[in-house]
Amino acid sequence: MMRAGLRPFLIVGLGLLLPFRAESHGLEFKGLISTWASGRFDKKIQPIWSLRFIPEFAFSFKAGGSVTIDAEVSANSFGTARFFSGSGIPPKAEIKSYRAWLRISTSQFEARAGLQKINFGSASLLRPLMWFDSIDPRDPLQITDGVYALLLRYYAVSNANFWIWGMYGNDKIRGLDIAPPDKKSPEFGGRVQVPLGSGELAATYHHRRVDLSPVLLVPAPEPLPSVPEDRVGLDGKWDIGVGVWFEGALIRQKTTLVPQPWRRSFNVGLDYTFGLGNGLNALAEHFWLESSAKAFGPGSGTSFSALLLRYPVGLLDEVTGIIYYGWKNENAYRFLNWQRTYDRLTFNLILFWNPEEFLVFQGQGSAGSFAGKGFEFLLAYHF
Repeated sequence: MMRAGLRPFLIVGLGLLLPFRAESHGLEFKGLISTWASGRFDKKIQPIWSLRFIPEFAFSFKAGGSVTIDAEVSANSFGTARFFSGSGIPPKAEIKSYRAWLRISTSQFEARAGLQKINFGSASLLRPLMWFDSIDPRDPLQITDGVYALLLRYYAVSNANFWIWGMYGNDKIRGLDIAPPDKKSPEFGGRVQVPLGSGELAATYHHRRVDLSPVLLVPAPEPLPSVPEDRVGLDGKWDIGVGVWFEGALIRQKTTLVPQPWRRSFNVGLDYTFGLGNGLNALAEHFWLESSAKAFGPGSGTSFSALLLRYPVGLLDEVTGIIYYGWKNENAYRFLNWQRTYDRLTFNLILFWNPEEFLVFQGQGSAGSFAGKGFEFLLAYHF
């Protein structure tokens, strides 16, 4: 299945025809090939084998003075097959656009247009500001779909930076979304990030229209128009001997179709590296997510705590363990990864022990659900 998305390719092609005087240029072909096999311990062994290929073409040249023009075009192709399942499920394969953008930049400014990754915020494991990506912290490859956008960024000499973006043509649920955006309506927003003491503080805003028909409990008698949605975020991070941060978001859908149009989420976290052996890094976060009839009124929701421990065994090996705990359902989610890294090759052995229904990352499927008890072998080659 080929997903439509020729706009960014046309943007890149037209951009390369701009009448700049090229002083230096470079065309690079690189990418990723990965394969993984997984299985479950708590059911009859039914191995799943998958293969992913992400070829990437990158181009960069100086256009005179301090102006640089660069571009990237890549595709995400992958397939999955089940063995000994007896379920009759055929192998599945898909190819879709992954990145296709053009950027014009100087030492303090950049403008990037096309299919791209946009992410920000201070949290690591449970992110209220996961608005435009679906990065799973358990995924060693950090695969995520992009968004069609025009992004402008300015970096001041004071280390403050300012973002403005506009988006169009996106219709997929991303991050912690409960409803997809309206593909035919533009989205826009911005972010201001300033230094503060030993760290930084940032405020973010985004406006879009969403399609609520997939999430309404009662089907509507006729097609529903999209409804406006506003998002406000605040985050900060500081180094005070230990790293500390917070991240929060307030979202309002301006409609009477849902009884609780407000959603609020908040995260606090800290990390510290202990001087044990080669250095044991510990990172902990606590996350709240609620829906409410009013912005700061009583609501209903859930909360999670997370702990990450990472230890470098040697020059090539690293062990990472992550534990999530859902306080509402009193469920624990466990994940252990041993990774060996060479120059271009990485090998991962992953073990997981989780409830049958995985609730932590509802919109993320890049690394599999990791539901139940099982294992995964992952081999990745970066060329």
